[in-house]
Amino acid sequence: MNTRMRRAAFAVAAGAMAVSLAACGSAKESSGGASKSADTKKGDAIKVGLLLPENQTARYEKFDRPLIEKKVSELTNGKGKVVYANAKQDATLQSQQVETMITNKVDVLVIDAVDAAAIKNSVQKAKDAGIPVVAYDRLAQGPISAYTSFDNETVGKTQGEALLKALGSKAKSGKIVMMNGSSTDPNAAQFKKGAHEVLDGKVKVGKEYDTKEWKPENANSNMEGAISALGKKNIIGVYSANDGMAGGIITALKQAGINVPVTGQDAELAGVQRIVAGSQFMSVYKPYAPEAAAAAEMAVDLAQGKSLDSVAKDKVDSPTTKGVPSVLVAVTSLTKDNIKDTVVKDGVYTIADICTAQYKAACAKAGLK
Repeated sequence: MNTRMRRAAFAVAAGAMAVSLAACGSAKESSGGASKSADTKKGDAIKVGLLLPENQTARYEKFDRPLIEKKVSELTNGKGKVVYANAKQDATLQSQQVETMITNKVDVLVIDAVDAAAIKNSVQKAKDAGIPVVAYDRLAQGPISAYTSFDNETVGKTQGEALLKALGSKAKSGKIVMMNGSSTDPNAAQFKKGAHEVLDGKVKVGKEYDTKEWKPENANSNMEGAISALGKKNIIGVYSANDGMAGGIITALKQAGINVPVTGQDAELAGVQRIVAGSQFMSVYKPYAPEAAAAAEMAVDLAQGKSLDSVAKDKVDSPTTKGVPSVLVAVTSLTKDNIKDTVVKDGVYTIADICTAQYKAACAKAGLK
């Protein structure tokens, strides 16, 4: 999806909030903050290494990368350079990309890890080379210096609450299918945890999957298996952890003649269009502009040897590192009723982007004109 975006205002609530994320019982080390190279103050001519995890999900190339590049440029008077690589869902490739960034002597790394545990050694190598690492969107293990993401358990709770609302009095009349994200993604575990906190005891989970690599085709296959195992008359709803998988799930449901509420996440254009059409009940709108702005600001500050106190108001514990300076961005449940007040208002999509010929009638019914 190729969309026009405007900058959203960067606003993060003040006040410290301690967040503990799945400590593994292994020995923890304190967050390193600025790297040893920070002793030498740098000017605006810095190199920021940006490593994103995959290109299956539309957000990374269409939102995150350009937003971070733009913000780095703004913060460095046009002198800062972003060196970019995409791992295409390959953890080994991403490790190699870190090595390349170290060899190229970037001043700071922003990493959205393919596999949060597998990246640990690479993060250590960067630290040893005097290069601080900002964990972006996913909480990478190892001695990271900063982290920004959304409150991921809240994302899962938001999805679960929306599904319960959609089911209403039918919540215990059948079974739901839970289609979680990849087991290598710590965010997926948090989405799942948040969703279970809301759904457990209120619905019956007939089948639950951790979907390999978040791929829509894998979600489609899993959904076909669930329909076969449970019977199409017994499925009353589907928890899908993101919009890409929701697309694969809805294809399987349609082929079986099933129309039930399906959740999502990321407010992808195709997901928003399915919400307008009624085949997907909701998505989670995550405003990427403040997340990207936080990553860029922390990266520039770290590269220049500055304190993170002015931007990172939260602290997060990873399985390996305590008290990581962090920015956690709020999310919104996106339904047919608030499309205008969220993605359209923020300039993520225009009405014309959403209401193509296929969706014009549904858009008119939804008041999107």
